[in-house]
Amino acid sequence: MTAVEIIAKKRDGKSLTKDEIAFFIGSFVGGGIADYQMSAFLMAVYLKGMDYDETGWLTEAMLKSGREVEFPEPKHVYVDKHSTGGVGDKVSLILAPWVAACGVKVPMLSGRGLGHTGGTLDKLESIPGYRTNLSLDEFMAGVERVGCVISGQTPDIAPADRLMYALRDVTATVESIPLICGSILSKKFAAGPTGLVFDVKCGNGAFMKNEASAEALARNLIGVSHAMGRSARALITDMSQPLGNSAGNLLEVVESIEALNSHCPPDLYSLTIELAIEMLDMAEIESDRGKAVSLLKTKLDDGSAYRKFVEMVEYQGGDLSIFADPTRLPKATVVTCLKAGASGFVAEFDTEAIGRLIVEMGGGRLKKDDVVDPLVGLVFRKKLGEEVRASEILVEIHARDEVQAELAIAKLDSYILIGDEKAPMPELIKKRLS
Repeated sequence: MTAVEIIAKKRDGKSLTKDEIAFFIGSFVGGGIADYQMSAFLMAVYLKGMDYDETGWLTEAMLKSGREVEFPEPKHVYVDKHSTGGVGDKVSLILAPWVAACGVKVPMLSGRGLGHTGGTLDKLESIPGYRTNLSLDEFMAGVERVGCVISGQTPDIAPADRLMYALRDVTATVESIPLICGSILSKKFAAGPTGLVFDVKCGNGAFMKNEASAEALARNLIGVSHAMGRSARALITDMSQPLGNSAGNLLEVVESIEALNSHCPPDLYSLTIELAIEMLDMAEIESDRGKAVSLLKTKLDDGSAYRKFVEMVEYQGGDLSIFADPTRLPKATVVTCLKAGASGFVAEFDTEAIGRLIVEMGGGRLKKDDVVDPLVGLVFRKKLGEEVRASEILVEIHARDEVQAELAIAKLDSYILIGDEKAPMPELIKKRLS
């Protein structure tokens, strides 16, 4: 078999064998298949899809391309969460230390911004000194000592995913269920958890635009996970507006710290605690919903969750001192705002366009080697359904310069719709799957 034959076979809509997939992934990691050939393969998979068996074999090949972490007993307490990505999604920064304070071990390998969505690692790297490149030994030791670690892939873990992930972002092949499953599961399960809770988003700010496609992805993730001998469950959640109040790397860290100190926007709090409840159940720490909520609220209110966040950041070399004094926080060169042109109610966000705007401002990557600006971003003063008066501030804009700020104002004005009547609020948790 050759790379060209395998690409052509998938291009023509035929099913690949386990051996063909293993050969292609192994050869790519070993340098025998070039980036442009993998890009062609990714596009063929994007256009023609993969059946259930192919997706499982792809995931297995990606997982076996590197080392797998083995944690000690009891293995059930090692649980992770994965979000399919959205705008303003800083849940991981809050969730990992919160559930770790309750006794869950969270070995979280996260990624960088992908397409219009922000990346957890990019957010955390806006904390001075925070290391997202822990060695495998440091990663394992941190999970055992602190209870949670949020780091990036090492050369040891799923190198196939790391190489493919970078290409997907720049070849318009992000929104593919087989590729999403392979990327998520190979990386996540290589890090050692026996269970995963998925936050699969749908709406105009998600990769999956409707509930049906989100459910299809969730069922694939759960099915492949179970086939690999792991526990999995999923929440289908709304992404028709930015999550929380901020979108932009440093801005989201600030919001996460505030949330861990019991000052959390309602939508961000509601989603995070629902995911936390699922993780406590999966880790067999608390299966009763009411008791789980009580435990989580206690750990948030008594400062345990925030202290666990501080412990994690310090273990990974980060310095939180600048966040203790708002006057020390670095700011974007220009901070301005978009004001409402008329009175009414916030009726709609073009959330994906907002995410792409943040990328264009420097908050994400247009090319895989772009450097992210941690200071740019947006703070939303109004959310869906809220009343707004003419000339009231809708969005606070943090930009690199005046030209960028004016461009952002012009674009945002077309991305946020003000209506005459209050629209019904979208349901945040649309479905639970196990």
